[in-house]
Amino acid sequence: MQTYLLSQQFNAGSLAENSTACPANATICNGTSCVLPEDNFNENLSVILSTVLTIMLALVMFSMGCNVELKKFLAHVKRPWGIFVGFLCQFGIMPLTAFLLSLAFNVLPIQAVVVLIMGCCPGGTASNIIAYWVDGDMDLSISMTTCSTLLAMGMMPLCLFIYTKMWTDSDAIVLPYDSIGISLVALVIPVSFGIYVKHRWPSKAKTILKIGSILGAILIVIIAVVGGILYKGSWIISPKLWIIGTIFPAAGYSLGFFLARVAGLSWHRCRTVSLETGMQNTQLCSTIVQLSFTPEQLELMFTFPLIYSIFQLLFALLILGAYRVYRRHRVKTKTDVEKTGEKENSKSTSSHAKTNGGFVPNETK
Repeated sequence: MQTYLLSQQFNAGSLAENSTACPANATICNGTSCVLPEDNFNENLSVILSTVLTIMLALVMFSMGCNVELKKFLAHVKRPWGIFVGFLCQFGIMPLTAFLLSLAFNVLPIQAVVVLIMGCCPGGTASNIIAYWVDGDMDLSISMTTCSTLLAMGMMPLCLFIYTKMWTDSDAIVLPYDSIGISLVALVIPVSFGIYVKHRWPSKAKTILKIGSILGAILIVIIAVVGGILYKGSWIISPKLWIIGTIFPAAGYSLGFFLARVAGLSWHRCRTVSLETGMQNTQLCSTIVQLSFTPEQLELMFTFPLIYSIFQLLFALLILGAYRVYRRHRVKTKTDVEKTGEKENSKSTSSHAKTNGGFVPNETK
C-alpha cells in the first residue's frame, strides 16, 4: 500500500484567492489540508549514486592494481610483518581509541556504540588512493585492506563483544556479513585484474594508473558531496560527536604511523600503515547502524559515520599536501647539493688541468 505524508496547512486567504492552491500531485484535497505522496527523492538518489559509485570504485581499484607487482604482493603475504603491524593498528589501536574517547566525552550509550562500531570496521579503499599519491607501498596497502576486510568477519564481533559490554548487549548489533563479503569481492576482483594487466602489459598499466588516480580523486570528492546531499537533514547531533569525529581519525593516523615506526618499518611503509589505520570503511559502519537501531535511536547518531568520513578525508588531504611540500623541498635541496658538487668538481678538474699541462680526462669532456 502506498504511504502518504500530510502536507502543511495552506493559508485560508490564499485559498480564497487561488482555488488551485493544492499541488498538482495531491491525491486528496479537503479544506486547507492536502495529502501528498511520499517523497522518494533521497531513496532514488541513493540507489542511483550507489550504483555509479560502485562502478567508479571498481575502476579505481582496477587501476590501483595496475601499480601492484605480483612478486612484491606475495612477498608481503609470505612475510607478513607489515600486515601484522597493520592488523594491530586496525583491530587493536582503533577499537581501544574509540572506547577511550567514548569514556572521556561521556556520550550516551547509543552514541558510544556507534563510535565503537566505527573503530572496529576494517580499512576503507580510499586509503589505497591516498597511499598512491603519497608514494606509499601500494603492495602493502592493498594487501592490508584485503586482509583487514577478510579478518573483519571474526575480529569485528570479538572487538564489539569486548568493548560494548558496559553500554549494550553485543547481540543487539547486527553485523552485515553479506556487505563485508561484497566489499571483499569488490576489492579483490578489480585488483586481481589490475595485477594481471601490470604483469602482461606494463606500459599500458602505467597509463591506466594515471587515469585511475585522477578518477580516484574525483570519486573521493563525489562521495563527500553526495553524503552532504543525502544526509543534510541529520546534521543536528551532539557537539561531542562532532569533536570525537574530528579527533578519532587524527588519532588513527598518528598512532598508526608511530607504531609502524616503532616496529622498524621504512618511511613509505609508515605512511601506508598510517593511512590504512585512520581511513575506515564508513559505508560499512552506516550499514551496521541502520540494521541495528530504531529510527528514534538513529536520530541521535546516524550522521556520525559521515562526520568521521569528512574529517578522515580532510586529514588525509592535509597529509598529502604536507608530503608534497616536503618532497618538493627535498628535491630542490638535493638539486642544489648536486649543483654545488658539480661546481667543486669543475674547479678541481680545472686546477688539475693546469698542473698537468692542460690535460683533461675524457670523462669530464
